[in-house]
Amino acid sequence: MNTYKITLIALLASLAVVGRYAFAFLPNVQPVTAIIIIAGFWLGPLFAVILALLTTFLSNVFLGMGIWTVWQVIAWAVIGLMSGLIGRYWSNIPLLFLSAFGAFSGLFYGFVLSVTMYKYSGSFLAYYLAGLPFDIYHAAGNAIFIVLLSPVLSRLFERYYKQWIPV
Repeated sequence: MNTYKITLIALLASLAVVGRYAFAFLPNVQPVTAIIIIAGFWLGPLFAVILALLTTFLSNVFLGMGIWTVWQVIAWAVIGLMSGLIGRYWSNIPLLFLSAFGAFSGLFYGFVLSVTMYKYSGSFLAYYLAGLPFDIYHAAGNAIFIVLLSPVLSRLFERYYKQWIPV
């Protein structure tokens, strides 16, 4: 891993952490999942998993650590892995599909955290249904953030490919 790629990871992680902190007043509306999806789509699954780990740890330093941190890392890493595979095998998909994948990822993220909190809440269905509106906010936020951030980050990644990836 070269210095430029490490710098790119640090830049995206800081963007995600600041975005998560800045949007903390809105329940479950955050750019983290969208940034991980876009980065995974362009730079691959390993890059997205590293970004998910770094972003989760750093943002939870500010917003609060707990048992959920492990499951946030796992959920975001799986989302990053899936987006990396989508980018690797279907590199010319429309933005609308990526946005729909972002919406699905918001629901998936909420489901993973609901399943893992079952032990502490006692009833999965009640916990999941109580959190479903927040999962829908997360899904809608992901779709919007992907539409807004994809053109900007895509230019950054295209520049990275031109400079560092030999043809």
